[in-house]
Amino acid sequence: MSEPGSGPPPTTRSGRLVGLWTDGFGRFSVRCLQVLLVTTLAVAVIYAALQLRLVVIPVLIALILASAFDPLVRLLVRLHVPNGLAALATLVLSVLVLAGVGTGVALAVVAQWKSLVSATSDGVDQLQQFAASSGFPVNDAQFQQAKQSVVQFVTSSSFASGALAGLSTATSLITGLVLLVFVLFFFLKDGRTIWRFLLQPFHGDARARAERIGARSVGVLGAYVRGTALVALVDAVFIGAGLLILRVPLAVPLTVLVFVTAFIPVVGATVAGIVAALVALVTGGPVVALIVVGIVILVNQLEGNLLQPLIMGKSLSLHPLAILLALTAGTVLGGVIGAVLAVPAASVVWTAIKSWRD
Repeated sequence: MSEPGSGPPPTTRSGRLVGLWTDGFGRFSVRCLQVLLVTTLAVAVIYAALQLRLVVIPVLIALILASAFDPLVRLLVRLHVPNGLAALATLVLSVLVLAGVGTGVALAVVAQWKSLVSATSDGVDQLQQFAASSGFPVNDAQFQQAKQSVVQFVTSSSFASGALAGLSTATSLITGLVLLVFVLFFFLKDGRTIWRFLLQPFHGDARARAERIGARSVGVLGAYVRGTALVALVDAVFIGAGLLILRVPLAVPLTVLVFVTAFIPVVGATVAGIVAALVALVTGGPVVALIVVGIVILVNQLEGNLLQPLIMGKSLSLHPLAILLALTAGTVLGGVIGAVLAVPAASVVWTAIKSWRD
């Protein structure tokens, strides 16, 4: 017989409940609930953003452009130009530059767009014939059907509307552009004031972390936009010069295509190189096409091993797999615009995580 008072102490109901949540399986369950709550919140935010894309997309683009143009505003302010006038001058200059570039791109592409599509289609036909003659199993009917579907889509009006990712009508496009201009102006003029207002609920260490995240995120966005534009310009110059030297027809729209697609990392340069090689194949033959492929590969190696590390530094410190996943998610959610915005958004998220842990 045990003596009175000996043996295990009685376990209360609350104690048993606490034990259920504090053992190994209980802690795992708590983590799963936290993950589910965070995932649900993220899905709700993404869904709301997609429903309000007419507002969200211009605001995101304005934020990225403001981060890129902020050094110019600060320079003008240091030269004793009033803040509002400095923001207005930067806005006017940026709008004129972007409008000029956009108009030049549109004119160059529209003028020879059908010829570019036709030449690319003929190049695909030659590749098909080469594959069939080489013994590769090629189903002609499926190949022709897939090619015809792509050509019809690219030459149809749905291509432009799909590329705008929600801004399909002229009214929505104009509204988005007007909103973009106004939001960009206020970001340039009062960006720091707006950020300080948003930081009011934070104090102490949390505020210091938030300020660090904001400063580094703006730096990453600005460096990304400026670096990508410079890399795209270098790619377009070298590849365009090669196309002109080889006397490849449609060299101007192909050069424009190289510049535009360079803003989509990894995938953009590959797509532009394939199109240029196909056009060179149908217009100049296999030798010219191989030379174009060699130029594209050489420029891509120059970009990846020299230009990207030298110009962009650590502003895009993401693994290529993370970039591809971000591109895929952005394309699914927002089309072409989503693909362009996905990588800088992922870079900001990763920068925020690292800054919070510092």
